Amino acid sequence: MQPIRFIPLLKSTLWGGSKIIPFKHLESQQQQVGESWEISGVKDSETVVADGPYEGTKLNHLVAELKEKLVGKENYERFGNEFPLLIKFIDACQDLSIQVHPTDEIARRQGKERGKTEMWYIMGSDAGARLYSGLKMKITPEEYKQMVENDTICDALAQYEVSEGDVFFLPAGRIHAIGTGCFLAEIQQTSDVTYRIYDFGRRDKDGHFRQLHTREAAESINYDVKPDYRTHYKPLRNEGVQLVSCPYFTTAVYDLDEPMTLDYSELDSFVVLIGLSGEGTIVDNEGNETPLKAGQTLLIPATTLELKVTGTIKFLETYV
Repeated sequence: MQPIRFIPLLKSTLWGGSKIIPFKHLESQQQQVGESWEISGVKDSETVVADGPYEGTKLNHLVAELKEKLVGKENYERFGNEFPLLIKFIDACQDLSIQVHPTDEIARRQGKERGKTEMWYIMGSDAGARLYSGLKMKITPEEYKQMVENDTICDALAQYEVSEGDVFFLPAGRIHAIGTGCFLAEIQQTSDVTYRIYDFGRRDKDGHFRQLHTREAAESINYDVKPDYRTHYKPLRNEGVQLVSCPYFTTAVYDLDEPMTLDYSELDSFVVLIGLSGEGTIVDNEGNETPLKAGQTLLIPATTLELKVTGTIKFLETYV
């Protein structure tokens, strides 16, 4: 089996910008592209294999056909025919709504299949770009509802000015929002459960206020307050640096200008590589040679034992 590339799903949004198309080297006239869904098993938004022997196959159909050979034995037992991660690039030219996602337990209690934990890796964003992550002051569920009603909920949120390389881990229950000018890679559980807390009083293209989910969000928010919600790490050259490890995914960043071998012989999982900058070539233990550059995403099957990476390239590596 060889690395698999998918046709990205470009999603135009009210808040979408103009960074994704050139970043991904695409010839497209689509406007206001806010998201590129790189690898997705979300119902009605599945990505399709771009080329090779499985060209045209939807991701979850591929999982059903290849099973543990694609995703790993434990992952297949845990998730069945649904691919467990959703990989995106996001470009915001306006503030996104303030949101929260429930935990798996709370989601099931609310009649949903599962919750959502995610992470952000900040790429080349605009100067002064900011985002919200977490509460900076202690509030109760009732105070939260009052602050939403009187337009002061942002006063309770921790805000961060961001630059390339910043990382934010967003466990289910943490209030968050992407701000104007942010450009980032997002890794998350395969789930479309999002509760909109506050939308700055904006109207949609038809002039209507977008629906808020105040009650569901109040039940889902983790009201703990932390001194800092940024993920701190020391950038290194020519070795992997782990950024996040949680029950849903483990993610590292590699910044290479020398050849490197990635050993997956003991890993019972697929691996996703997300190109951030530069370009290189990966060769697996079967001799399959695949290019990888900024804006490209590859799914490495669980049967892969090792990858040799050459070139000058920075990328994220994530697996379950």
